[in-house]
Parts: sequence; structure tokens; C-alpha cells
Amino acid sequence: MMYTDTHRHQLLSTAHDSIRHGLLQHRSLPVIVENYAESLREIRATFVTLHNRAGLRGCIGTTTAVAPLIVSVSDNAYAAAFRDPRFKPLAESELEDIHLSLSILTPGAEITFTSETELLAQLRPGMDGLIIERHASRATFLPSVWTSLRKPEDFLRQLKLKAGIFPEQAPIRAWRYQAEI
Repeated sequence: MMYTDTHRHQLLSTAHDSIRHGLLQHRSLPVIVENYAESLREIRATFVTLHNRAGLRGCIGTTTAVAPLIVSVSDNAYAAAFRDPRFKPLAESELEDIHLSLSILTPGAEITFTSETELLAQLRPGMDGLIIERHASRATFLPSVWTSLRKPEDFLRQLKLKAGIFPEQAPIRAWRYQAEI
């Protein structure tokens, strides 16, 4: 899952271009997949995260690979800027203050556990992203969230809140994944 500097530059440029395109056209930048290297055409799951001086400004992605990497980055960059329900759409005046990061995810691997303690013991802080599910409630934290939630107990507690799972309820299913950022 390692990409060359050229590939990283193309991915970041596509994300920035998609946001600029969205300001004018109100949709993501269309990309011609065949114009990109094979590694950028692989079907991959991605997240695009936007920060400004105040902190998080948008984060959208998928944990399931559904589109070629270059398309996923273009679509998720646009969505992070204009469709994250936690924020109003990005204004052109904000563009120069935005810091963008891309996370390219590995496929999720289901974690087998019989208790929350067992689940916590299997987490690798700083390495694993986590998806949890309980009935119709589901949420994920990218591996980068470990920088602000360093203890596995805090990581899981906040993820349960995000998913709408009560603190005393344990997730029924969980998956871990890694990300190249």
C-alpha cells in the first residue's frame, strides 16, 4: 500500500482540484481513470479530512472500497468540503486556510471478541482504525484519532458515542483497518 511521491502528489492535487471545481460547478471533479497509474485505479476505500486553524472542518469517506482510488479521493474531497453535515459548505474565502489529508484504508478485518475487555485488548493504539456496529448503529474512527484519544478505553467510549451506542452497551461486531496517510 505504499505510493510514490508522484502518486501522492497526484492524489493531493486531485483532492484540491475537486474542492476548487466544487466551488464553481457544485460537484466533484470528474476524473478519467485511464489517465492514471494502475495503483491509482485500484478499488480502494478513502477518507478525506479537512482542517483549518480552528480544527476539524470536514471529514468524509467510506470504509468499504467501492471506486477507483483517484475517483474516491475526488468524490470524498468534494464531500468533505461541501456535504459534511456537521459543517456549512466550504466558502471560497476559506480555501487558502484549509489543510487536507488523505487516508487510504486497508480492507477491514473482523475482530472476534466475547467482551468489551477482549475487544480493547486487541486494539493497537496508533495503528488501528476501528469500525463498530450494534444493530443499525455503526461508526468508525480513523487511526489518526489515536493522537487525541490515546487510551483504548477512551477511543472506544467516544466511538460508541459517535455511533449512538449507549456507554453500557457493547458493540456486537467490530473491524480494524490501517491507513496510509
